[in-house]
Amino acid sequence: PGPSAPPPRRAEPHHLVTWGSRWYLVAWDLDREDWRTFRVDRLTPRTPTGPRFTPRALPGGDVTAYVATRFRGAHHPDGTPAWPCRGEVVLHLPATEIAGYVHDGLVEELSPDRGRLTLGSWSWPSLAALIGRFDVDFEIVGPAELVEAFGRLGRRYVGAAAEWYAGPT
Repeated sequence: PGPSAPPPRRAEPHHLVTWGSRWYLVAWDLDREDWRTFRVDRLTPRTPTGPRFTPRALPGGDVTAYVATRFRGAHHPDGTPAWPCRGEVVLHLPATEIAGYVHDGLVEELSPDRGRLTLGSWSWPSLAALIGRFDVDFEIVGPAELVEAFGRLGRRYVGAAAEWYAGPT
């Protein structure tokens, strides 16, 4: 490494996982004395491979939950993972159909043709867009920030459609 390059990171590998079409190494960072995730395409392995080590126990013991928590970047006060923006809607769709498309939310059956969906995301507009992908009627339960995000997205969509129909000026 050059004079301005940071020193190489020393880590004890634990798991290799995929997230968002990328490979990540979950490892114990020896210098920071904490768990980290490293993008594999940015790693340069050292040779020889380094000293042997006893694998450490991953917090919570579940690599999937650990990685999801790291990428969300937020936690409830009790330490469980959470998204910064969390909302609730009732979709006019059976809960079993909703559940097939929700990997990180809570689905509750309200009736044979309606289900409550509680879902999180990084921002209110992205949460509204995630819900909009169901292409069915729905009712917003809350919070107010989600209602506002649907309004902003709706105005943007109507404006974009109006421009398209108006044609070139």
